[in-house]
Order: sequence, then C-alpha cells, then structure tokens
Amino acid sequence: MKSDSLAVPQCGTWHSEFTMASQGMRMVIYQRTIAYGMAILVWSLLACSEFVLAESASTAKASSAEKTPYPLSVEGPKPASITPPSAAEITKAIERGVEFLLGSQLKQGAWGRSQNGKYYRIWSPVPEAHNAYRTATTSLAIMALVESRDLFDGELRERIEDSLDRSQAWLLENGSKLKRSAPDQYDDYMGYALYNVWGHAYAIHAAVSLHQRAEGDSELQEKLKQLVDLQIERLSAGEFLNGGWGYYDDPYSDKYGNPAHPRRAKLATPTGSSISFTTATVLIALKEAEKEFGIEVPTEVTKPAIASIERQRYPDFAYAYGEYLKYVPRMDINRPGGSLGRSQVCNLALRLYGDKLVTDEVVENWLNRLFARNGWLSMSRKRNYPGQSPHYADFSVAGYFYYYGHFYASMCIDQLPEDERPFFRGQLAHVLLPLQESDGSWWDYILYDYHQQYGTAMAISSLVRCLPSDR
Repeated sequence: MKSDSLAVPQCGTWHSEFTMASQGMRMVIYQRTIAYGMAILVWSLLACSEFVLAESASTAKASSAEKTPYPLSVEGPKPASITPPSAAEITKAIERGVEFLLGSQLKQGAWGRSQNGKYYRIWSPVPEAHNAYRTATTSLAIMALVESRDLFDGELRERIEDSLDRSQAWLLENGSKLKRSAPDQYDDYMGYALYNVWGHAYAIHAAVSLHQRAEGDSELQEKLKQLVDLQIERLSAGEFLNGGWGYYDDPYSDKYGNPAHPRRAKLATPTGSSISFTTATVLIALKEAEKEFGIEVPTEVTKPAIASIERQRYPDFAYAYGEYLKYVPRMDINRPGGSLGRSQVCNLALRLYGDKLVTDEVVENWLNRLFARNGWLSMSRKRNYPGQSPHYADFSVAGYFYYYGHFYASMCIDQLPEDERPFFRGQLAHVLLPLQESDGSWWDYILYDYHQQYGTAMAISSLVRCLPSDR
C-alpha cells in the first residue's frame, strides 16, 4: 500500500542538513543583526545630532526672542536661496537707469509733469499738489545721480554733473515755493491735500547730497543750508496736532477712515490723522539734516512724531497705515502683508532716534519678510484700475509703495553689521534687476508723468547701496 504520509529524509541526513542550514542562518542573522545595529546606531547619532541642532536653533531663537518683550518682532519667514547679481550687473542696471533720468529731465532742470494720457489720476489740487510731486521727484532724482556719479567717468560723468547743475538751480529757485494745497471742490470729502510734506522731506535729502557735492564752495553750501532751514520750518509748522505728519488733513472719520459728521475744524495746524510712514519719512530727513548741517530740530517737533509712530506699532512690528486705523489691528492693510512697504521706513526712523526695541534682529526679520513675501507687495505693482482706489489690491497695498519700500530697505541694510549686509544686498538686487523696463526705467504705479522718474530714482539709490562697500 502506498502511504498517504509525505516522505521525509532519514533522521541523520535531516539533522545534518538542518545543522548546516541553522549555522548558515545564524551567520546571516548575525551579519544582519550587526548591519541593523550599525544602521540603528548611525540613525540614532544622526537623530541625536539633528535634535541637538534643532535644540540649538530653538535655543538661539528663544534666546533672540528673550532679548525683546515682543517675540513676534523677530519671528518670520526666511527668503529662498538665490544667486545674487554681480557688481558688474548691478552697475550696468544703474547706468541704464541713469541714462533714463538724463533723457527725461525737463529743460528747466526738474523731473515730472502733470500731463499724462493714462486713464487714472489721483486727486491733485492744482497747482500745489503738482509742485509737491515735482519737487519730491526732482529731489529723488538728484539723490540718485549724486549717489551714483562716482561709478562713471568720461562723457557720462560730464552729463551727470551738467544735469545736477541744472536740477540744483531749479531746486534752489523753486524749493522755497512749496506749500499745502488750497481747498477745492473735493475739500469737504477729502480735506486739505498736504502732499507738500513729501517735497519738504525729499528736498532735505537732495540738499544734503548737493551740499556734500559742493565741498569747497561755501557760498553754495550756505544757500543749500538755507533751503533746508526753510523746509524744516515748514514741516514744523505743518505737524499734526497729535504729532507726526500726513498727506491729508482729512475730515472727521470713523475707525475705518470713512468721512463722518461733524467735520473737523479747518485750522492752520492740521488736526487729522497722522500717517505712520509719512511721519517716518520726515523724521529720517530731519535726522539727516541734523547730521549734515548740525541743525538742532526741537524735541517738541520730533518727540510727538516719534510717539505717533510708536502708537501705531503692533507686537510683530507691523505698523498701522495711520492713527485712524490703530484700533483695527487685523484689518488687512495693518497686517504684516500690508505693512511690508512701511515697516522698513518706520523701523529705520525709530532706530535713528534711539528706539532700543528696533534691534539688529528686528531689522533682519523685516528684511527677510520683505524678500520672502515680496509677492504680496509686488501684486499691487503696475495695477491701476479705472474708478478704483490705489489700494484696490491684496492687503490694500497701493502700487506706489513698491520702490518706496525697497528704497528704505536699502537704508535698513546699512544699519546692520558689515558682515551681515552682503546677504541682504544680494536679495535686494535680485528683486530689483529683473523689474527694469526696456527703456531703463523702473515704475510701480501710474502717477501723471512722475512715476517712472521717482521709481527709477529710488531703484538707482537702492542698487547703489547693494554694491560692495569696497567698490
């Protein structure tokens, strides 16, 4: 009979094969155990090192945060790694921008006109609003040409100096005529237009640049100092009742900025809402005047202005657009994405006036934010909509904040230790160079015929500061 059981090897043979197999298996298991053990050891070491590094980074971050009562001011996104443009590429872009400014200068020496066939125009009571635009634009162009002129020689340098001579003559003749706008048919809704504050502030910067250029010419330097004295006098007289400056002495408004009744009294001293970045712009100009000319601006002018900016500062060092919005901190324009174009200037102003809270870490954090979240600011660039507010964009950011924000970011970089500046200079140049137009200009928002000129001037000044210090 055939057995239904399976045939098995003889006991001796089976034991021998089992023994040999067991020895082989034990060898494999032993080798694999060693391999697994080594892998676990390596993994443990790596994990431990990563934990230590993470702990170190966390400790460093915590240590940095512990230095300030506002930890959010030193926390934020970091920009991606980039290949920074070379000094030669930056210089070439500056040269193209300079050529644009030289070609767009008016015969009388100024830059910018009220004529423009584009579809959207900001309310600008004539003639004072346009005097303010032209003075500010011309002053920015003067700054850019003075700051960049040492990069060039030969025929281009001669053209730059000729341009500066003509623009200097225009500024000395017209800078004293700047004043606020008279009421017009929109006054009851808009209030007074105080665009003159921009002209006063940038005229001070331009006069400082020209004063340095005029070294050895005491008569010319005295004229420039007198021009600065006049700008400071008018800024002091035009400071808001609660401190600081704004570009509208607006009628009474609700917490969202909507005009309401009763209207404010229209006084010689503006009584509306001071604006954070306008105030910062003026304070920076006043500080430069103090440094260059030894002018002592009264603390009764600067102290209330500084306090105004501080009242508008949030724990993350975003700043309210204006005092009228300080009680709605999460309104989109007051959030970090909406503050990208003004935190730089506000931080710089407060730091120049001795605010210990604006540390290197805070400056670095907001520079990192600017570059890492540049898209939020860039979305409003070159966006003009018929019938819509300039703030009709993401986070209510107006297009004309773009080059303004980067202009003051370049000054913030100069506040950092020398060894930390190259990283941020590379980031800034990386942002600005691709935005240059085919005609050599930069622009961010159509403003009559001033936008290309002021945008180009701000971009040039920013890029000059991106070049190595030992150039």
